[in-house]
Amino acid sequence: MRLKTLRQSKEYKILIVDDEIGIIDSLSIVLGKNGYKCKGVTDPLEAIEIIKQEHFDLLILDFLMQPIHGDKVVERIRQFNTDLYILLLTGHKDLAPPLETIKKLDIQGYCEKSDRFDQLLLLVESGIKSISQMQTIKKFRDGLNKILQALPKIYQLQPIDNILEEILSEILSLIDSKDAFFLVDDTTGEQNNGIFQNNSIFQGIGRFKAKISDFVDMLGPEIMEQIGYARTSKQVIKHDKAVILPLINEFSKAIGVIYVECDVDEEGLKLLEIYSSQAASSLNNAFLHSLVNIKHEELNKTYEQLKIRYMDTIKALRLAVNAKDEYTRGHSDRVAYYSVMIGKSLGLPDEDIERLRISGIFHDIGKIGTSDDILLKTDKLNEMELEEIKKHPLKGAHILSAVSMFKDIVPIVKHHHERPDGKGYPSGIKGDEIPFMSRIIAVADAFDAMMSDRLYRPKLSLDEAKKQLIMGAGYQFDAKVVEVFIKLLDDYDEMTKKLRITG
Repeated sequence: MRLKTLRQSKEYKILIVDDEIGIIDSLSIVLGKNGYKCKGVTDPLEAIEIIKQEHFDLLILDFLMQPIHGDKVVERIRQFNTDLYILLLTGHKDLAPPLETIKKLDIQGYCEKSDRFDQLLLLVESGIKSISQMQTIKKFRDGLNKILQALPKIYQLQPIDNILEEILSEILSLIDSKDAFFLVDDTTGEQNNGIFQNNSIFQGIGRFKAKISDFVDMLGPEIMEQIGYARTSKQVIKHDKAVILPLINEFSKAIGVIYVECDVDEEGLKLLEIYSSQAASSLNNAFLHSLVNIKHEELNKTYEQLKIRYMDTIKALRLAVNAKDEYTRGHSDRVAYYSVMIGKSLGLPDEDIERLRISGIFHDIGKIGTSDDILLKTDKLNEMELEEIKKHPLKGAHILSAVSMFKDIVPIVKHHHERPDGKGYPSGIKGDEIPFMSRIIAVADAFDAMMSDRLYRPKLSLDEAKKQLIMGAGYQFDAKVVEVFIKLLDDYDEMTKKLRITG
């Protein structure tokens, strides 16, 4: 606690004014030992001039001095400085100025002179706390004023990229930062062949002022996961020396994030939250008019570049997962293939078949953050290791949630390890609560796992794998999906031939 006090006290400057140099020296030593930075003056008129020219947070002032008393010193100081915190020293309490004078001059406290400075130290520490609180309030007030001044700019109808850069510039002016970016959905609800598009727009500033082709390469899997988590949880996330702010519109829907590299305190964080909520509202307003200001073909080109780069990154991460374990290499491609076959047999529409394919490819993407010691362990996992493995569907969902193009894939990946009996993970949902396509992925995933050699066991035969699926139908697996897949497996040799060709 004392070390913390010392660190805090060095941020504040104290001026001691007393016509006895001995008092100044004694107080300077005591306060100096407690970490305070002090300056002493014996002439009260000189002290007034010093306060005009230098910044001090606290003034310790003797009352009876020549050529003017302490109350007259305060009276002159208050003409040009109303923020200075003042403690008045008196030789005897009967010599102190009237209470009305103390209140009128906004003197925060007084105490009697003594050989011991315990009472004065307590008053100083109390004063420093008050000063800190007032500085926080001032910072917050100034920040709110900045926000209010900036709002007319960001609500003006102008091109989206201009608005985004304007918002980022204003955010960085609130805190000590230079680098930030937006990743935000286009909320115009534009349709293509009757299907609503899920597109994301990127705008960076500082080191993130980069081409879209370079931007995604700046993101590691951990940042992507945290961005996705901020969106899905609608919570502000502090990540290393950065803050991720979800943008929530008036319908309580997350439409994107602002990522700011900064080491911000709680007050700064509150200002960022307030500003981000205003930013979300202004973006909704702007998107309604975006197509007037940005050429349609330019938007499509931007969307496509971001989609390609993000897809490339996700695929690279998926290959990195496969490369960790030679026994599971090709697993995601096979799961995607089996899932598509099941979906087609069930007569699902083409858009659902495509969702199944992408979900199968990316269903294990969350394992990128799992240590090799766990993934490559040859014997049974302990409880802690098992819990770590169970996190991968949620991590994968967060990674895919970072941009809106995977919006429909996220719940499928998140729930592909749930069970009809409610004993799955990560949510423990059951039956029809589990997305149907997650139930398809679960069967395909389990089958390929059984048909593959693993570090801890050899692969099963086709008959044994089919038997395991049938035994788990209705409990571990969806019964209808198992029924359809078992029929497909009657042509297993033909399926594997096609798989080798397509792979």
